[in-house]
Amino acid sequence: MNMKMQKLNGLLVLCLLIFAGFQAAIAQGVVQKVDDAGVVDWGAQIIRASGIAGINPNLPPGAQRASAIEAAKLAALRNLLQAVQGVNLTSETTVRNATLENDVIQSQVSGAVRHFTIVDTRYLSDQSVEVEIEVPITGVLADALLPKDFGGGQFLAPVYVCPTCGQPWPAGKPVPAGVQLVRADSGRANFSAGSANTGLVINAKGLGLVPAMAPKIINESGREIYGSRFVNREWAVKYGMAGYARDLGQARNNERAGKNPLVINALRASGPNKADVVVSDADAQRIHQAAQYQNFLEKCRVMFIVD
Repeated sequence: MNMKMQKLNGLLVLCLLIFAGFQAAIAQGVVQKVDDAGVVDWGAQIIRASGIAGINPNLPPGAQRASAIEAAKLAALRNLLQAVQGVNLTSETTVRNATLENDVIQSQVSGAVRHFTIVDTRYLSDQSVEVEIEVPITGVLADALLPKDFGGGQFLAPVYVCPTCGQPWPAGKPVPAGVQLVRADSGRANFSAGSANTGLVINAKGLGLVPAMAPKIINESGREIYGSRFVNREWAVKYGMAGYARDLGQARNNERAGKNPLVINALRASGPNKADVVVSDADAQRIHQAAQYQNFLEKCRVMFIVD
């Protein structure tokens, strides 16, 4: 085997190893490719991109590598900015849309991305240099992009049903003497100290849900059950509004969900970007009933299970 074939085979093996590693990362966590420019690791809450630059033979030998590193950094930064722009902000808009509509936000996002962290610098066999960089979704970037008007959400009022037929009691209808209405969600949640829910897990597996920085949970009537109206903005900026996992075990093991999360099956994904989820009216009641006893919504202790 000649030298050229050996190099070709070596390059092929390297590509296969990189691809296998990328596939393994996807299998372990929620890693989303964005605009062919970078990836979003929704588990780690980071956006990552890389750039490659070759050696400039016209420079003095001692300056060639340093120049290539700087050029690779600039290429990585361009890719990172493009990747950030492609991230879903909500189910209706992307970061790109938000920055186009507001010059102040655009400046803040650009400034946040330019404070990237170098993850790795790789020296390739052809003498070129690859630099990998990342920026957190949380912190400065989230502060620039998330809505300013958080809070103000009202929990759903409890639904009372007839103890005999189990149907909701008509509003305004007098309750006969000797009849005691029953809360529709009674018996389905226990709020003793040992069993209070520590978080919320929404199972949206198979529904095509796409991660976003500010997702919502809505009921069948379109009312917001979880979103910026029910979240403390400081928590959202610091930790992100939600986490994402590939399966129930991964979601339960996430610190965000706590030791005893309430698990709800979603009905469907919603919105142009498929970033919101719809839950049944009954499950919406369960979520708000549990949240009134524990502040897991306010502290963004919400996980979504996605494909």
